[in-house]
Amino acid sequence: MKRRTFIQGSLAVLLMSRGLTAVAASVSEAQFEITRTEAQWRALLSNFEYEVMREEATERAHSSPLNNEKRTGIFHCKGCDLALYDSATKYDSGTGWPSFYDSLPNAVATKPDRSWFVTRTEVHCRRCGSHLGHIFDDGPAPTGLRHCINGVALTFKVANT
Repeated sequence: MKRRTFIQGSLAVLLMSRGLTAVAASVSEAQFEITRTEAQWRALLSNFEYEVMREEATERAHSSPLNNEKRTGIFHCKGCDLALYDSATKYDSGTGWPSFYDSLPNAVATKPDRSWFVTRTEVHCRRCGSHLGHIFDDGPAPTGLRHCINGVALTFKVANT
C-alpha cells in the first residue's frame, strides 16, 4: 500500500468518525433541558468557545486562567450557568487544565467518546449538553477520578464570605 493511499484512507476514516459524532450529538441534543439553535449558540459564545462547547474541541493546555484559580467558589457552565464544580474539589493535576475529583450532584452527564481510536469518557453539562472535557480514572481520593475540564467552558463565581 502506498503511503499516500494509507494517509488518505486514514484521514477519510477520521473525518467520517468525527462527522458521525457530530450527527449523534445533534440528534441527542433534544434530551437537554436547555436547547438553542446553532445561531443562538454562536451569538452567545465566541468562535473558540463554540468549537469547544458545541463541537467538542479542546483548548491548549495551560491556556485557561481558571487553571490557576485558587479562591473559594463554584465553577459554572458558560452555556447555561448551571453550577458544576465546587472549588473544594479542584486540584492541580499537572495536566494544564482545571481538574476536579468530583462534580456537584446532578450537574454533569457522561457519554463514551470514541473520537481518537480509544474510548474515553466525555463529560458534558447535563442541562445544556455543552462539552466540558473528559473524566479519567487517575485522580486523587476520595473518588480516584480526574475531571479534566476546558476552562473556556466554565465561569467562576467567588463564594460570599
